Amino acid sequence: MSATSAKADLPASTPVEEEIIQRAKRSYERFPILEVLLERFALAVGPALKHYIGAICEANIDSIDYLPTGDALESVPSPALISVVEEVEWDGPFALVIDPTLLISALEITFGGRMAERSEWAPRSFTAIEKKIGSEITQLILDELSETFAQLTAVSFSVSHLETNAQAMVLAPPNTGCVRLRMHVTMDDRDGYFYVVAPFNALSTIRHLLVQPFHGGSLGGDKSWRRNLTEVISDTEVLVTARLHEVRVPLQDVLEWKKGQVLDLGIDNDQEVALICSGHDMYLAQTGKRKNGRLALKITDQLKDEEEMTDVLPN
Repeated sequence: MSATSAKADLPASTPVEEEIIQRAKRSYERFPILEVLLERFALAVGPALKHYIGAICEANIDSIDYLPTGDALESVPSPALISVVEEVEWDGPFALVIDPTLLISALEITFGGRMAERSEWAPRSFTAIEKKIGSEITQLILDELSETFAQLTAVSFSVSHLETNAQAMVLAPPNTGCVRLRMHVTMDDRDGYFYVVAPFNALSTIRHLLVQPFHGGSLGGDKSWRRNLTEVISDTEVLVTARLHEVRVPLQDVLEWKKGQVLDLGIDNDQEVALICSGHDMYLAQTGKRKNGRLALKITDQLKDEEEMTDVLPN
């Protein structure tokens, strides 16, 4: 991943003073916390796309750049499926751009074309089915982005309208600084990109949070991974053993036991049973019988403290 500030494209003969001035004009404030959020967003997008498309997907940040909004919009493919996204509490919209190569790759895999060679994209208008699949992928990406931002502040993203020509749309004045995320997505043997272009005025409401330095550690918890882990653990089967009683007997007595001999283990009628899971004593229980004659247990005590019990499992 790279996080850079855009440099002005100047002729080689440009005086050093002029180059310094031009670069200073395009030097933008970085958002360290936003970069951390986007890294975690990348980790969440891959599994989400995998569930939707039904193929092995992986998302990696290709670049995070700080540059003028006009330059950012000129750099994205055209035509592309562009969603203008709004958040009620923010001061402006941002754009989520689905590259046609990503859209076509997802479309082919979804409809069983993964065995065929990858189709070449020729610039044209998008069909109704392409727009539908693209809108669903957009919503999926926005859901993951919302959940990632929730680690910092509550957000609710909604698509205002769709565009196809980035150069003809207006998100903010062209010289307004913005953050451009370029995400590379692989799906089996296919790949593609999507972009997020967020002008600084859209982020101004939460700017004070984004400019903070990040020194490592936890940032609100990774809810998507926590949710996935909870789902896996909840479906896991474990072996629970009921231990009725233990008694220490001299080895010589054991060697002298004979077939048919009655052993007095000293078990009382109200003897409690220990429930064991993975070698750990978890509960104590009383024995009883159901109407069908089967032995049943009623838990009477928890042997593990609450602090020792994992909080990953749902309540």
